[in-house]
Amino acid sequence: MNSMIPFIDRAAVDKLIGPAQAVAALRSALADGFRPENDLERVAQPLRNGEFLLMPAEAGPVAGIKVLTLAPGNPERGHDRIQGIYLLLDSDTLTPRTLIDGPALTNVRTPAVSLAGIHDLLLCADGPLDVAVYGASHQGQAHVRTLAAVVEGRRELRSVTGVVRHPERVTSEAFTQVVASGSQEAVSATAAAGLILCTTTSPTPLFDGALVRDDAIVVAVGSHETDKRELDAGLMGRADVIVEEVGAALRECGDVVLAIDEGALSVEELLPMADVVTGVRSPRGGRPVVFKTSGMPWEDLVIAAAVADAADTTDTTQSA
Repeated sequence: MNSMIPFIDRAAVDKLIGPAQAVAALRSALADGFRPENDLERVAQPLRNGEFLLMPAEAGPVAGIKVLTLAPGNPERGHDRIQGIYLLLDSDTLTPRTLIDGPALTNVRTPAVSLAGIHDLLLCADGPLDVAVYGASHQGQAHVRTLAAVVEGRRELRSVTGVVRHPERVTSEAFTQVVASGSQEAVSATAAAGLILCTTTSPTPLFDGALVRDDAIVVAVGSHETDKRELDAGLMGRADVIVEEVGAALRECGDVVLAIDEGALSVEELLPMADVVTGVRSPRGGRPVVFKTSGMPWEDLVIAAAVADAADTTDTTQSA
């Protein structure tokens, strides 16, 4: 093993892969035949002050693992809540190839997955798009950036409303306006939106699902725990529900699990992302579309490989 493994830091990740490139990489992996049901399972282990998340994956010429720590108390200490690193390896020899900043990779991967799953549905619709974004932190803002890159030149992004608990704390220019959750402005923005992005850590539904238009798309990227959800069962029951992979959804997605437990949704109705992207299955139409994600190891691997390939032609890495 080379003792000087290249390290790609946060700033370099942003330079090496753009949002639209990340979306394309994920869609290409599925189009080329990768099946998420063959992915390795994410492992979560509790720690005294948080938890480990271990995400191993293998696909084609590469393998890798993302090791993250989640420390809820870190922001009060002046540290990031999520920290970690990605190790990319050659799949034949299992020799380490590259180290990549873990949270930076997550920040690219999460919105890229969201837009990869709804790409065709979003772009086949006509008219300007009004968006409601629940949560205005880095993930909310990253979703807006990725959305803008995907629709650029193809569909007008007319308005983007951020819905948060404390609008006065939001300084990002990603949003047309920022309103308080639960306010009449939030209700109106949700009811008018053609796309609703839920990027919070809320354990309970963010809004009344009855507000959602029949032609709207809702993406929920919040928790990976079966007892928490951003969307209510009423919405899940009247929507066509896309998931990254059925088994992963039943293990990790409270929005799905709780709706099934409450009799609003059945496992047979779930649409795997790979089938939607490749055109094998499609939403029925005439009802909302919900795409529920929790993150899967193969997605990080695809993005990590794309970042490392781009780094091979530039000089943005360090040695670890």
